[in-house]
Amino acid sequence: MPSLRDIRRKISSVKKTQQITRAMQMVSAAKLQRAQDRLLTSRPYSNKLAEVIGDLALRADPQKHPLLQRREGLGTLVLVVTTDRGLCGAFNSNVLRAVTSFLAQHPEGKTSLVVVGRKGRDFFRRRPQFQVNSQHVDVFGRQVSFGVAQDLAREVIEAYTASAEMVDRVVLVGNTFASAMRQQTVTYTLLPIPLPPTSPDAVLFDYIYEPSVDGILRELLPRYVEVLIYRALLETAAAEHAARMTAMAAATDNASELIHQLTLFYNKTRQAAITKEILEVVSGAEALKSA
Repeated sequence: MPSLRDIRRKISSVKKTQQITRAMQMVSAAKLQRAQDRLLTSRPYSNKLAEVIGDLALRADPQKHPLLQRREGLGTLVLVVTTDRGLCGAFNSNVLRAVTSFLAQHPEGKTSLVVVGRKGRDFFRRRPQFQVNSQHVDVFGRQVSFGVAQDLAREVIEAYTASAEMVDRVVLVGNTFASAMRQQTVTYTLLPIPLPPTSPDAVLFDYIYEPSVDGILRELLPRYVEVLIYRALLETAAAEHAARMTAMAAATDNASELIHQLTLFYNKTRQAAITKEILEVVSGAEALKSA
């Protein structure tokens, strides 16, 4: 049985841990509000841009625009978006599990990775069987930068358009922010740019383009990829803070329960020690009377 000093020391240690988890919960809640505001502000723009690009892509010739071309039998580039820090539950584990599951389902083609975040980098560093083209860390600092999204978009576009890379599609795997209590792991295609569904008997009306349809798509298609990646980074940033806030709240509650159990155990152990001492005193007094 542990001594009273050991139990007191353990209670003190759990209380200090509880203070840390409660502080991290409050910090994540404050950061979540700012990250959520930025995400909700960017969603209407990205949704409308996707609608415009999809509408234009239906009227364009895919063979004239590399980002619209469909190719088969080459390879897949997977953009993996994780975080730089942990203590956010199964947030990163769900992404990495989805990536490994995706790679296991597509063993026939050549697959390479572009990894964002320290957690993803450390995961694939321990698994050399996966080909990692590049690693990007310290992306989620004080504020997610659009310049980072531009660099990532430039990298995946070059890989998709360069014939030497042999990439027929680019897939993004990451988390989306649904609510403060729920984050969802998603896998979707970045390139080739997906076309919206249309019915066979739908009538498409074309537009008058200025300066030209090729010039407009040449400018908008790369920007569309940049916006998609930027939104994915914002989704991950907001979802990370939400997941960490939830995980730290659960850790704080567990610490409170553990402190309660240890306090009861301490009181029982202390009462047992006092009872034992009283019995020893009484036994000694009775022995003196008998003598």
